[in-house]
Amino acid sequence: MNMYKFPFLLVGLLVGLSAAVLPPENLNQISIEGSRYITEQVENAVNGVKKMKSIMDQTGKEHQEIMRNLEETKKNKEEALKRALDTEQELEEKKEVCNETMLALWEECKPCLKQTCVRFYSKTCRSGSGLVGRQFEEFLNRSSPFSIFINGEKINSLTQEGEQQHMTLDDLEGGYSLVEDSVDELFRESIKAFGQMKPFFSNSFHNGFFESQWNPFPFQRVGFPFSESRQARSPTFNPYFSGNFESLIEAAQKMMERSHHFVPRLDGLGSIRGNGNDSDDKLVCKELRRNSASCLKMQEKCEKCKEILAVDCTGKDPVQEHLQEVFQDSLRLAEKFTRQYDDLLEQFREKMFNTTGILEQLNKQFGWLSKFANMTQSGKNGIFQVSTIYSKEGESPSDTKVTVNVFDSDPITFTLPGYISMDDPMFGELVAEEALKKFKTEVVEAA
Repeated sequence: MNMYKFPFLLVGLLVGLSAAVLPPENLNQISIEGSRYITEQVENAVNGVKKMKSIMDQTGKEHQEIMRNLEETKKNKEEALKRALDTEQELEEKKEVCNETMLALWEECKPCLKQTCVRFYSKTCRSGSGLVGRQFEEFLNRSSPFSIFINGEKINSLTQEGEQQHMTLDDLEGGYSLVEDSVDELFRESIKAFGQMKPFFSNSFHNGFFESQWNPFPFQRVGFPFSESRQARSPTFNPYFSGNFESLIEAAQKMMERSHHFVPRLDGLGSIRGNGNDSDDKLVCKELRRNSASCLKMQEKCEKCKEILAVDCTGKDPVQEHLQEVFQDSLRLAEKFTRQYDDLLEQFREKMFNTTGILEQLNKQFGWLSKFANMTQSGKNGIFQVSTIYSKEGESPSDTKVTVNVFDSDPITFTLPGYISMDDPMFGELVAEEALKKFKTEVVEAA
């Protein structure tokens, strides 16, 4: 190569590589603007987490009120069922007036009931008709016609539905407990995280976070008979949390969704005729396998069974007539309280799904603050420090390469699109916004 040409080549190369590098005073100004932006974001996160805790505290009040109403409704139902059972016993002791007639009709009613039930089950359900037939026959043989036809299977069904409500409440309580613990832990971690940030902020700003004198359990948790297994059924809470709020809320929602799958009450299906709807038919089949006594609803298909219902066992005795009225009134009350209990469970469920939805959205915006808790900060680099901003010069704008420190992080390097001018009044805020995104994903998430 001609040695005389080398200086000219070097000059051309340097011109081609000419770039815009901001001087220290500009970098300092962008650092100040960026620090202001990040401070605002921290304030927003603090307020967002406090809002999450406030929402959960209010939900705690509403939860206690619902639990009190559930317990009162359960107590009223149990009293009505006890009154019905006691009255039924008194009536059965006076059944001699029609005992022989009823027993004779009963022996003719039983085979018809069994045959009708098995035929329906075989037509509607895939398998298990033999088992259902045997279960129903055993039920009929150990039951008296009087006790069955005075109340059908209502007392039995109401008792079993109470057990189902028990399981539903356990699921809802387990979900509630998990959500409550998750929010409490997120708040604790946020307090710890904000404590780590103390070197970066003024005392007035930092102390404002604690002015609410937060109490992690502002309301004493109340235990009720239906929620005895709440602690056993709830997943063990992870003491290290690690920003797992999303998966914990998802687990809580799945737990509470289980209470949606009620087996339908067969008293709303008339004579239990299949309606061709696969989903409804499956639930009816499940109910008959679980409670073959529901086949008593088919009594209208058997003449001898209907004749039993027509037998007057009171003998025109005013005492028996009064007992019969008390019995029927007690059953109606028990059914009323059962429906009220279902309504309260649904109210509980809807409240929790609405609450978890709001908490999820707030966590997406502000939950990052809690993940800062595992990071040690000295404050030596300040809130936000820009070290270099570099952009090639040319006919068309090129991307801008930026290197910054956020809090005490190692240098974070990223690029901004070339259409964002360094002369833009919002340039400092845009740099800080992108830096904070990188800080969250590369530093906070990995901590």
